[in-house]
Amino acid sequence: MNVKRFYEEHKNFSGRTLTEYLISPGIRCKFNLIKTHLGSRTFNNGVDLGCSGNSLICFLENILHKSYYDLASIPLIQYSKIKLKKINRKDVNEYWHPLCGDLTALPYKDGSFDFVCALDVLEHIKNDKLAISEISRILKKKGILIITVPHRMKFYTQQDKLIGHYRRYEVDELFSVFSKFHLRNIKIFGVYGKLMKIADIQSTNPQRVEKNLQKLRNRYSSNILFRKVWDVFVKISSLLMKLDAKYSSLNNKMNLGFIFLKES
Repeated sequence: MNVKRFYEEHKNFSGRTLTEYLISPGIRCKFNLIKTHLGSRTFNNGVDLGCSGNSLICFLENILHKSYYDLASIPLIQYSKIKLKKINRKDVNEYWHPLCGDLTALPYKDGSFDFVCALDVLEHIKNDKLAISEISRILKKKGILIITVPHRMKFYTQQDKLIGHYRRYEVDELFSVFSKFHLRNIKIFGVYGKLMKIADIQSTNPQRVEKNLQKLRNRYSSNILFRKVWDVFVKISSLLMKLDAKYSSLNNKMNLGFIFLKES
């Protein structure tokens, strides 16, 4: 199957919206961890590569201009608009810039961004080294790159294969590859611990799981009482996942986050 078509038809990806932060304990956990580790530094131009429909940078107030890039076109529809926000008590139009394309051939000029994120993306790309070189190319000197990736090939399961993972990563391997493209690691942190193994359930009956996920999304948006109950569940579950990621040993962390600095 064509790769673009695969992600268009995989509802776990193409059906995502910004509401995913509210209904998914895993995404809530991941985004909150990243916001904590990123700190308060401000950026002029940021891009989310492989943003899907639930982009991290929508939840970051410290990026002035935001761009969205994904292989699948369906999730980008919601970004094709102008939003109004307040800066210094003045109404300012916030322009969103969605583009559809391949991460190994980015349509941006050299040094276009001082912030780039690619969350759970590189493992989906066959030629990940070419993608990393492209990321480095569009990142300004002293710019920040944040990635999250699945950790350790020994954890690779049928679930990884089902959702399009070519690989999981080892820490030393990542440091070595990124350093070749002038990207120096300045922070590493756990994103998911062993609790994330619950995702392996999807591989037992993927069609049913995707159908139930769509039902959850619809029910959350239409049923106020269910939404209140689910909000409590997500709050507690995401906190447990955060603690699991924090206190698990490095070797037992299922997913890791990395922050890199572009050196030259």
